[in-house]
Amino acid sequence: MSARTSTSAEAEKFQSRPLPMDELRRRISPKLRLHSVPADQTDIDPLSYEVLRHRMWSITEEMGETLKKMSGSHAVTEANDMDVAICDELGQPVQVGLYNTGLIASMDLAVYWTLQHRSDSPGIREGDMFLTNDPWVGGGLHQNDTAIIAPIFWEGELFAWTSAICHLVDVGGAKPGSSDLSAVDVFTEAVPTPPIAVVRGGEIQDDVLDSFLRHSRLPHHVELDLRSQIGANQIAQRRLLELVERYGANTVKAVMKQMMNDAEQRLRARLRDIEDGSWSAVSYLEESGIGDRDLHKLAVTLTKTGDQMSFDFTGTAPQSGMINCPYSGMRAGVIMAVLPLLAGDIPWSAGGLLRCFDIVSEEGTINNATFPAAVGWGSITSGLGTMNVVSEVIGRMVDTAVDLKERVQASCTSTYDVVTLAGVDREGQPNVNIVFTAMAGGFGARPYEDGADTAGSLNIPMGRAPDVEMQELAGPYLYLWRREEVDSGGAGRFRGGLSASTCLIPYETGQPLFGAFSTNGKARAEVNGLAGAYPGGPGLDVIVRNADVPAMFAAGAVPTSLAELGGTIQVVPNRLETHVELVDAVYIQPTGGAGYGDPLLRDPAAVALDIANGRVSGAAGIDVYGVSVLPDGGVDEAGTAQRRSQLREQRLGTAPTRDAGHADGDFTEFIDENLAITGHDAAQLIACRQCGHEIARRGEDLASGLVVRDSDLPAAIPGMFAAPTEYVDRELVFRAFFCPECATQVRSEVVPADELPTMR
Repeated sequence: MSARTSTSAEAEKFQSRPLPMDELRRRISPKLRLHSVPADQTDIDPLSYEVLRHRMWSITEEMGETLKKMSGSHAVTEANDMDVAICDELGQPVQVGLYNTGLIASMDLAVYWTLQHRSDSPGIREGDMFLTNDPWVGGGLHQNDTAIIAPIFWEGELFAWTSAICHLVDVGGAKPGSSDLSAVDVFTEAVPTPPIAVVRGGEIQDDVLDSFLRHSRLPHHVELDLRSQIGANQIAQRRLLELVERYGANTVKAVMKQMMNDAEQRLRARLRDIEDGSWSAVSYLEESGIGDRDLHKLAVTLTKTGDQMSFDFTGTAPQSGMINCPYSGMRAGVIMAVLPLLAGDIPWSAGGLLRCFDIVSEEGTINNATFPAAVGWGSITSGLGTMNVVSEVIGRMVDTAVDLKERVQASCTSTYDVVTLAGVDREGQPNVNIVFTAMAGGFGARPYEDGADTAGSLNIPMGRAPDVEMQELAGPYLYLWRREEVDSGGAGRFRGGLSASTCLIPYETGQPLFGAFSTNGKARAEVNGLAGAYPGGPGLDVIVRNADVPAMFAAGAVPTSLAELGGTIQVVPNRLETHVELVDAVYIQPTGGAGYGDPLLRDPAAVALDIANGRVSGAAGIDVYGVSVLPDGGVDEAGTAQRRSQLREQRLGTAPTRDAGHADGDFTEFIDENLAITGHDAAQLIACRQCGHEIARRGEDLASGLVVRDSDLPAAIPGMFAAPTEYVDRELVFRAFFCPECATQVRSEVVPADELPTMR
């Protein structure tokens, strides 16, 4: 066996997967007595059920507040990159926090693994807590996500578990921040720690704690975070045991089981309201490491049958470089989309919601990587990439159900633009910080409204971009600006939300900063719009070398644009490690939200207002939306009609033969606002809802019945600064599909030029 491979037995041991609960019970040591609901347990009256359900919700909120008040990490106190949970005796999540929802995907996996592999030796006892940061086992999506999971006992039986996870600033490895952009395997990153008892019988084990802290460059920060997690578990245990003492163990446990069952049944009822079908999406991750210039495919097919969903990732690229995530990250990508898009109004008793879908995947791929793949960046590369494609197929699925239009949403800001800056702070102490402004991404549009500007990240409902002052306090730098960026939202009948840009300089430090840049969505906009809309605006990172900021300050001026900074602009690739000199400036712009619907169908008055408010540029207004604006800011009605007619003719290469506008037709099912099904049984056809033109038979590739045009980048997408050739070698194009009769844009995407047009 080589140093870089594992035997199948070893790989199996450290690979946690969901199991049928009966099978999990069989794998647990008989030494460990489990509490269960007696068969003769009486039904819980509705009032008691609601009281106990809300108490468990409040307990998770108290856990979160405990973490935030005790932790010294800005990842926790400012960005809410953490989560908490109450689980039943087997680890099924009963109630979770509204923080980083991706972490929900790993909490139960860690408990499942601990029950199977620690219940016999060294045993699981009252007062124990286990620490883990092994993403293959669970408890987090990469090594920085460190979990403390704690069993709760009642009268000698394992009654429940609590869990607290947060992102720790540095847990070892070759590079500050623990994630190595040049890593080819896990051994140059922080070494994963499978579950180990950090607390025994209520006492912290100093040898275990010291061993873990010894790995970190910032042990005092890490220790404070770990102690805050222990404290969060302690407060949850006290509160739960108070409930048990008041209401009885059997009653509390019955409520926990009913919470999961109720959540499951509500989501299944929603799925039954949607016609069965399959929806597919493809995306590409860029640059799997420093020096790589390839694209790495991420594919999914969602099949909905009755009240069950299946997400099939077959066809996804093999694991490569440092963009991989293990199974927990792929599962997180699904959960991060399912919870807000399908279950936003259902209590997040995740143990029940998780039963409503299954996952199919080949092992050894970028989002189901096998040990010892590099996974330190997995949560924000293939993990969020999975969320993006799953968001797209869920959006298209729900768009077919007329009664669920309020749940349709195009994909939100596609990825987390991570910029880690390390150096020496104003006191001369080591400093490592992530610039959390990337939390201010744009949300996707809906069939009835624009996406929210700088709304955050879909996977962290309570996430936020920290105050500029807090970021400046935490690190040796000064912000020049943070603002919403024009044209960063995807164009559509309803526009995607804008993302924020940030520009900062080193400040109050005598040494250059080490900068690590990592994100996706620069060569191509990573989130596709729905119903013919444009994708969200692509990301952009820039270092302005030798910027003349000190001279501008001395003259009493503050720069407000890249052009005013002077110096030399260096476009940052997707993965870069570099020094940021004291005279340099760093510009960061994450991707924006995707749009909904054909931009030529947008209300001209809304376009004029966007231009007036700096959300859309005048160039995009005329070239993408086809809206002519008068000098006073009003709409030039005649000029707009003429310009839109010109754009429709350019789309087809000839004048349209029909007008766009919802056509009357014998539509039996809707696909989205532009496409519908007409006819019955074998004679079913896909037709354009805007003009009634019949495009192709149902089940056939629609591309053969549509006009397909490829356009060059970056010119085709408003706000795209850098050409794809700055990042990857494969040629990329903006591809749009049009109805051949009315020229309505029914789909658009950014794809490799050599990829055959396909639209199913």
